[in-house]
Amino acid sequence: MLIITIILKLSSYLQIRNKRMSWQNNQTSGRGFLLSDLYQGPSAPRTFFALSLLELLAALLGSTTMITLIRAHPHLHSPTYFLLGQLSLMDLLYISTFVPKMALDFLSGDRCISFFGCSIQMFLFTTLMGSECLLLAVMAYDRYVAICHPLHCPIRMRPKVCTLLVLTSWLGALLNASNHVVYTLTLPYCASRQIHHFFCEIPALLKLVCTDTSQYEKGIFVSGLIFFLSPFSAILASYGHILFTVLGMRSSLELRKTLGTCSSHLAVVSLFYGAAFIKYFLPKSYHSPEWDEVLSIFYTILTPTRNPLIYSLQNKDIARALRRLLRK
Repeated sequence: MLIITIILKLSSYLQIRNKRMSWQNNQTSGRGFLLSDLYQGPSAPRTFFALSLLELLAALLGSTTMITLIRAHPHLHSPTYFLLGQLSLMDLLYISTFVPKMALDFLSGDRCISFFGCSIQMFLFTTLMGSECLLLAVMAYDRYVAICHPLHCPIRMRPKVCTLLVLTSWLGALLNASNHVVYTLTLPYCASRQIHHFFCEIPALLKLVCTDTSQYEKGIFVSGLIFFLSPFSAILASYGHILFTVLGMRSSLELRKTLGTCSSHLAVVSLFYGAAFIKYFLPKSYHSPEWDEVLSIFYTILTPTRNPLIYSLQNKDIARALRRLLRK
Protein backbone atom coordinates (compact mmCIF):
# COMPACT_ATOMS: atom_id res chain seq x y z
CA MET A 1 0.00 0.00 0.00
CA LEU A 2 2.95 2.36 0.70
CA ILE A 3 4.26 1.81 -2.84
CA ILE A 4 0.84 2.55 -4.31
CA THR A 5 0.58 5.74 -2.21
CA ILE A 6 3.97 6.92 -3.47
CA ILE A 7 3.00 6.18 -7.08
CA LEU A 8 -0.26 8.08 -6.66
CA LYS A 9 1.62 11.11 -5.30
CA LEU A 10 4.01 10.98 -8.24
CA SER A 11 1.09 10.71 -10.67
CA SER A 12 -0.30 14.02 -9.37
CA TYR A 13 2.86 15.73 -10.65
CA LEU A 14 2.96 13.75 -13.91
CA GLN A 15 -0.72 14.22 -14.73
CA ILE A 16 -1.12 16.07 -18.03
CA ARG A 17 -4.17 18.19 -18.62
CA ASN A 18 -6.48 16.65 -21.19
CA LYS A 19 -6.51 18.59 -24.45
CA ARG A 20 -9.72 19.45 -26.24
CA MET A 21 -11.05 16.60 -28.38
CA SER A 22 -10.81 18.51 -31.66
CA TRP A 23 -7.13 19.32 -31.10
CA GLN A 24 -6.34 15.71 -30.18
CA ASN A 25 -8.13 14.41 -33.27
CA ASN A 26 -5.98 16.67 -35.46
CA GLN A 27 -2.82 15.52 -33.69
CA THR A 28 -3.62 11.83 -33.98
CA SER A 29 -4.92 12.07 -37.55
CA GLY A 30 -2.52 10.26 -39.86
CA ARG A 31 -0.29 8.86 -37.14
CA GLY A 32 -2.53 6.94 -34.79
CA PHE A 33 -5.79 6.88 -32.88
CA LEU A 34 -7.26 8.38 -29.76
CA LEU A 35 -8.85 6.11 -27.18
CA SER A 36 -11.79 7.33 -25.16
CA ASP A 37 -11.67 7.85 -21.42
CA LEU A 38 -12.83 4.78 -19.56
CA TYR A 39 -13.85 6.89 -16.56
CA GLN A 40 -14.19 10.62 -16.13
CA GLY A 41 -13.97 12.83 -13.09
CA PRO A 42 -11.38 14.87 -11.16
CA SER A 43 -10.11 11.90 -9.09
CA ALA A 44 -10.64 9.21 -11.74
CA PRO A 45 -7.08 9.08 -13.22
CA ARG A 46 -5.27 8.40 -9.95
CA THR A 47 -8.00 6.15 -8.55
CA PHE A 48 -8.25 3.95 -11.60
CA PHE A 49 -4.51 3.90 -12.14
CA ALA A 50 -4.26 2.29 -8.69
CA LEU A 51 -7.10 -0.12 -9.43
CA SER A 52 -5.66 -1.15 -12.81
CA LEU A 53 -2.25 -1.64 -11.23
CA LEU A 54 -3.74 -3.84 -8.50
CA GLU A 55 -5.63 -5.89 -11.11
CA LEU A 56 -2.42 -6.34 -13.11
CA LEU A 57 -0.45 -7.47 -10.06
CA ALA A 58 -3.23 -9.84 -8.95
CA ALA A 59 -3.48 -11.40 -12.42
CA LEU A 60 0.29 -11.77 -12.76
CA LEU A 61 0.55 -13.36 -9.33
CA GLY A 62 -2.43 -15.68 -9.83
CA SER A 63 -1.57 -16.89 -13.33
CA THR A 64 2.15 -17.34 -12.73
CA THR A 65 1.43 -19.20 -9.48
CA MET A 66 -0.99 -21.50 -11.26
CA ILE A 67 1.49 -22.25 -14.06
CA THR A 68 4.29 -22.82 -11.54
CA LEU A 69 2.19 -25.21 -9.44
CA ILE A 70 1.18 -27.27 -12.47
CA ARG A 71 4.75 -27.57 -13.71
CA ALA A 72 6.32 -28.22 -10.30
CA HIS A 73 4.00 -30.89 -8.87
CA PRO A 74 3.96 -34.33 -10.58
CA HIS A 75 0.43 -35.16 -9.40
CA LEU A 76 -0.79 -32.19 -11.49
CA HIS A 77 0.76 -33.58 -14.68
CA SER A 78 -2.55 -34.65 -16.23
CA PRO A 79 -4.61 -33.48 -19.23
CA THR A 80 -6.96 -31.45 -17.02
CA TYR A 81 -4.15 -29.42 -15.48
CA PHE A 82 -2.23 -29.14 -18.73
CA LEU A 83 -5.28 -27.41 -20.23
CA LEU A 84 -5.67 -25.30 -17.10
CA GLY A 85 -2.07 -24.17 -17.51
CA GLN A 86 -2.87 -23.06 -21.05
CA LEU A 87 -5.87 -21.11 -19.78
CA SER A 88 -3.65 -19.40 -17.19
CA LEU A 89 -1.19 -18.48 -19.96
CA MET A 90 -4.03 -16.91 -21.97
CA ASP A 91 -5.18 -14.98 -18.91
CA LEU A 92 -1.64 -13.71 -18.43
CA LEU A 93 -1.47 -12.52 -22.05
CA TYR A 94 -4.93 -10.92 -21.78
CA ILE A 95 -4.05 -8.78 -18.80
CA SER A 96 -0.63 -7.89 -20.21
CA THR A 97 -2.14 -6.70 -23.50
CA PHE A 98 -4.52 -4.06 -22.14
CA VAL A 99 -3.84 -3.11 -18.52
CA PRO A 100 -0.27 -1.67 -18.82
CA LYS A 101 -1.40 0.69 -21.61
CA MET A 102 -4.55 1.59 -19.70
CA ALA A 103 -2.60 2.27 -16.48
CA LEU A 104 -0.14 4.45 -18.40
CA ASP A 105 -3.02 6.42 -19.90
CA PHE A 106 -4.50 7.02 -16.45
CA LEU A 107 -1.10 8.19 -15.22
CA SER A 108 -0.19 10.52 -18.09
CA GLY A 109 -3.59 11.59 -19.40
CA ASP A 110 -2.40 10.87 -22.96
CA ARG A 111 -5.02 8.72 -24.71
CA CYS A 112 -3.12 8.43 -28.00
CA ILE A 113 -2.13 5.06 -29.41
CA SER A 114 0.04 4.58 -32.48
CA PHE A 115 -1.18 2.79 -35.59
CA PHE A 116 1.27 -0.04 -34.87
CA GLY A 117 0.22 -0.28 -31.22
CA CYS A 118 -3.42 -0.37 -32.22
CA SER A 119 -2.82 -3.16 -34.72
CA ILE A 120 -0.93 -5.21 -32.08
CA GLN A 121 -3.80 -4.78 -29.60
CA MET A 122 -6.35 -5.85 -32.20
CA PHE A 123 -4.32 -8.88 -33.24
CA LEU A 124 -3.66 -10.08 -29.70
CA PHE A 125 -7.24 -9.51 -28.56
CA THR A 126 -8.78 -11.31 -31.55
CA THR A 127 -6.33 -14.20 -31.21
CA LEU A 128 -6.85 -14.61 -27.47
CA MET A 129 -10.62 -14.31 -27.77
CA GLY A 130 -10.83 -17.04 -30.40
CA SER A 131 -8.30 -19.36 -28.77
CA GLU A 132 -9.99 -19.13 -25.36
CA CYS A 133 -13.38 -19.98 -26.89
CA LEU A 134 -11.86 -23.11 -28.43
CA LEU A 135 -9.83 -24.00 -25.33
CA LEU A 136 -12.88 -23.85 -23.05
CA ALA A 137 -14.58 -26.34 -25.38
CA VAL A 138 -11.53 -28.63 -25.19
CA MET A 139 -11.62 -28.41 -21.38
CA ALA A 140 -15.31 -29.36 -21.40
CA TYR A 141 -14.52 -32.36 -23.63
CA ASP A 142 -11.81 -33.39 -21.17
CA ARG A 143 -14.35 -33.32 -18.32
CA TYR A 144 -16.78 -35.35 -20.46
CA VAL A 145 -14.20 -38.06 -21.18
CA ALA A 146 -13.01 -38.19 -17.55
CA ILE A 147 -16.54 -38.57 -16.13
CA CYS A 148 -18.45 -40.45 -18.81
CA HIS A 149 -15.62 -42.63 -20.19
CA PRO A 150 -12.97 -42.84 -17.43
CA LEU A 151 -11.43 -46.05 -18.80
CA HIS A 152 -10.88 -44.42 -22.21
CA CYS A 153 -9.45 -41.19 -20.78
CA PRO A 154 -5.74 -42.26 -20.95
CA ILE A 155 -6.18 -42.97 -24.66
CA ARG A 156 -8.52 -40.18 -25.75
CA MET A 157 -6.67 -37.48 -23.78
CA ARG A 158 -3.09 -38.73 -24.06
CA PRO A 159 -0.37 -36.04 -24.17
CA LYS A 160 -0.09 -35.94 -27.97
CA VAL A 161 -3.84 -35.47 -28.37
CA CYS A 162 -3.91 -32.70 -25.74
CA THR A 163 -1.01 -30.91 -27.42
CA LEU A 164 -2.67 -31.21 -30.82
CA LEU A 165 -5.97 -29.80 -29.48
CA VAL A 166 -4.20 -26.84 -27.88
CA LEU A 167 -2.15 -26.13 -31.01
CA THR A 168 -5.32 -26.29 -33.11
CA SER A 169 -6.95 -23.74 -30.81
CA TRP A 170 -4.00 -21.36 -31.12
CA LEU A 171 -3.44 -21.79 -34.87
CA GLY A 172 -7.14 -21.49 -35.74
CA ALA A 173 -7.42 -18.27 -33.74
CA LEU A 174 -4.15 -16.91 -35.22
CA LEU A 175 -5.32 -17.43 -38.81
CA ASN A 176 -8.71 -15.88 -38.08
CA ALA A 177 -7.12 -12.87 -36.35
CA SER A 178 -4.58 -12.36 -39.14
CA ASN A 179 -7.26 -12.21 -41.84
CA HIS A 180 -9.52 -9.79 -39.98
CA VAL A 181 -6.83 -7.46 -38.62
CA VAL A 182 -4.98 -7.13 -41.92
CA TYR A 183 -8.20 -6.35 -43.79
CA THR A 184 -9.38 -3.88 -41.14
CA LEU A 185 -6.12 -1.95 -41.21
CA THR A 186 -6.26 -1.53 -45.00
CA LEU A 187 -9.65 0.22 -44.88
CA PRO A 188 -9.80 4.02 -45.43
CA TYR A 189 -10.35 5.96 -42.18
CA CYS A 190 -12.02 9.33 -41.86
CA ALA A 191 -10.42 12.47 -40.41
CA SER A 192 -11.65 11.72 -36.90
CA ARG A 193 -9.54 9.08 -35.14
CA GLN A 194 -11.52 9.03 -31.88
CA ILE A 195 -12.16 5.36 -30.93
CA HIS A 196 -15.12 5.02 -28.57
CA HIS A 197 -13.41 2.28 -26.58
CA PHE A 198 -10.56 1.93 -24.09
CA PHE A 199 -8.63 -0.41 -26.42
CA CYS A 200 -8.43 -1.12 -30.15
CA GLU A 201 -11.11 -3.56 -31.26
CA ILE A 202 -12.32 -4.30 -34.80
CA PRO A 203 -16.01 -3.27 -34.30
CA ALA A 204 -14.90 0.03 -32.72
CA LEU A 205 -12.53 0.81 -35.61
CA LEU A 206 -15.11 -0.03 -38.26
CA LYS A 207 -17.16 2.96 -37.02
CA LEU A 208 -14.34 5.24 -38.22
CA VAL A 209 -14.20 3.82 -41.77
CA CYS A 210 -15.36 6.13 -44.57
CA THR A 211 -16.76 3.36 -46.81
CA ASP A 212 -19.65 0.93 -46.41
CA THR A 213 -18.60 -2.03 -44.26
CA SER A 214 -21.94 -3.84 -44.01
CA GLN A 215 -20.76 -6.82 -46.08
CA TYR A 216 -17.58 -7.16 -44.07
CA GLU A 217 -19.55 -6.94 -40.82
CA LYS A 218 -21.60 -9.91 -42.01
CA GLY A 219 -18.35 -11.81 -42.51
CA ILE A 220 -17.29 -10.92 -38.97
CA PHE A 221 -20.65 -12.17 -37.71
CA VAL A 222 -20.16 -15.51 -39.48
CA SER A 223 -16.66 -15.76 -38.06
CA GLY A 224 -18.08 -15.06 -34.61
CA LEU A 225 -20.61 -17.84 -35.04
CA ILE A 226 -17.82 -20.28 -35.87
CA PHE A 227 -15.55 -19.28 -33.00
CA PHE A 228 -18.28 -18.63 -30.45
CA LEU A 229 -21.37 -20.73 -31.02
CA SER A 230 -19.57 -23.85 -32.25
CA PRO A 231 -17.39 -24.20 -29.11
CA PHE A 232 -20.34 -23.18 -26.92
CA SER A 233 -22.48 -25.90 -28.52
CA ALA A 234 -19.70 -28.41 -27.83
CA ILE A 235 -19.61 -27.27 -24.19
CA LEU A 236 -23.38 -27.69 -23.86
CA ALA A 237 -23.22 -31.15 -25.45
CA SER A 238 -20.38 -32.23 -23.14
CA TYR A 239 -22.16 -31.09 -20.01
CA GLY A 240 -25.42 -32.55 -21.24
CA HIS A 241 -23.77 -35.98 -21.32
CA ILE A 242 -22.15 -35.30 -17.95
CA LEU A 243 -25.51 -34.37 -16.43
CA PHE A 244 -27.07 -37.56 -17.78
CA THR A 245 -24.22 -39.59 -16.25
CA VAL A 246 -24.42 -37.75 -12.93
CA LEU A 247 -28.15 -38.40 -12.59
CA GLY A 248 -27.43 -42.12 -12.79
CA MET A 249 -24.99 -42.07 -9.88
CA ARG A 250 -26.25 -43.67 -6.71
CA SER A 251 -23.55 -42.52 -4.30
CA SER A 252 -24.04 -38.96 -3.00
CA LEU A 253 -20.30 -38.70 -2.28
CA GLU A 254 -19.43 -39.58 -5.86
CA LEU A 255 -22.08 -37.13 -7.05
CA ARG A 256 -20.61 -34.24 -5.04
CA LYS A 257 -17.09 -35.10 -6.17
CA THR A 258 -18.14 -35.12 -9.83
CA LEU A 259 -20.00 -31.83 -9.57
CA GLY A 260 -17.04 -30.31 -7.73
CA THR A 261 -14.69 -31.10 -10.62
CA CYS A 262 -17.01 -29.29 -13.06
CA SER A 263 -18.05 -26.26 -10.99
CA SER A 264 -14.84 -24.27 -11.59
CA HIS A 265 -14.97 -24.71 -15.35
CA LEU A 266 -18.69 -23.86 -15.45
CA ALA A 267 -18.04 -20.66 -13.49
CA VAL A 268 -15.30 -19.59 -15.92
CA VAL A 269 -17.46 -20.43 -18.95
CA SER A 270 -20.38 -18.45 -17.53
CA LEU A 271 -18.26 -15.33 -16.93
CA PHE A 272 -16.52 -15.44 -20.30
CA TYR A 273 -19.35 -16.49 -22.60
CA GLY A 274 -21.99 -14.47 -20.75
CA ALA A 275 -20.27 -11.12 -21.28
CA ALA A 276 -19.20 -12.00 -24.85
CA PHE A 277 -22.71 -13.11 -25.85
CA ILE A 278 -24.32 -9.92 -24.53
CA LYS A 279 -21.80 -7.73 -26.35
CA TYR A 280 -21.48 -9.44 -29.72
CA PHE A 281 -24.80 -11.14 -30.36
CA LEU A 282 -27.47 -8.83 -28.96
CA PRO A 283 -29.09 -6.44 -31.50
CA LYS A 284 -27.40 -3.06 -31.95
CA SER A 285 -30.39 -1.29 -30.41
CA TYR A 286 -29.35 -2.71 -27.03
CA HIS A 287 -25.79 -1.37 -27.31
CA SER A 288 -24.06 1.86 -26.40
CA PRO A 289 -20.32 2.67 -26.30
CA GLU A 290 -20.40 2.93 -22.51
CA TRP A 291 -22.20 -0.41 -22.10
CA ASP A 292 -19.78 -2.13 -24.48
CA GLU A 293 -16.83 -0.84 -22.48
CA VAL A 294 -18.30 -2.21 -19.25
CA LEU A 295 -18.84 -5.63 -20.84
CA SER A 296 -15.33 -5.63 -22.26
CA ILE A 297 -13.91 -5.17 -18.77
CA PHE A 298 -15.31 -8.59 -17.82
CA TYR A 299 -13.32 -10.70 -20.28
CA THR A 300 -10.24 -8.47 -20.64
CA ILE A 301 -9.59 -7.62 -16.97
CA LEU A 302 -11.95 -9.20 -14.44
CA THR A 303 -12.14 -12.75 -15.82
CA PRO A 304 -8.33 -13.24 -16.22
CA THR A 305 -7.89 -11.98 -12.66
CA ARG A 306 -10.61 -14.18 -11.15
CA ASN A 307 -9.92 -17.43 -13.03
CA PRO A 308 -6.93 -18.50 -10.87
CA LEU A 309 -8.92 -17.66 -7.73
CA ILE A 310 -11.92 -19.70 -8.91
CA TYR A 311 -9.80 -22.77 -9.66
CA SER A 312 -7.72 -22.52 -6.47
CA LEU A 313 -10.82 -22.31 -4.27
CA GLN A 314 -12.81 -25.05 -5.99
CA ASN A 315 -10.02 -27.53 -6.77
CA LYS A 316 -8.60 -29.53 -3.86
CA ASP A 317 -5.49 -30.62 -5.79
CA ILE A 318 -4.57 -27.01 -6.60
CA ALA A 319 -5.27 -25.92 -3.02
CA ARG A 320 -3.13 -28.78 -1.67
CA ALA A 321 -0.25 -27.93 -4.00
CA LEU A 322 -0.51 -24.26 -3.03
CA ARG A 323 -0.32 -25.12 0.68
CA ARG A 324 2.81 -27.20 0.03
CA LEU A 325 4.38 -24.33 -1.86
CA LEU A 326 3.59 -21.88 0.94
CA ARG A 327 5.07 -24.22 3.55
CA LYS A 328 8.33 -24.37 1.58
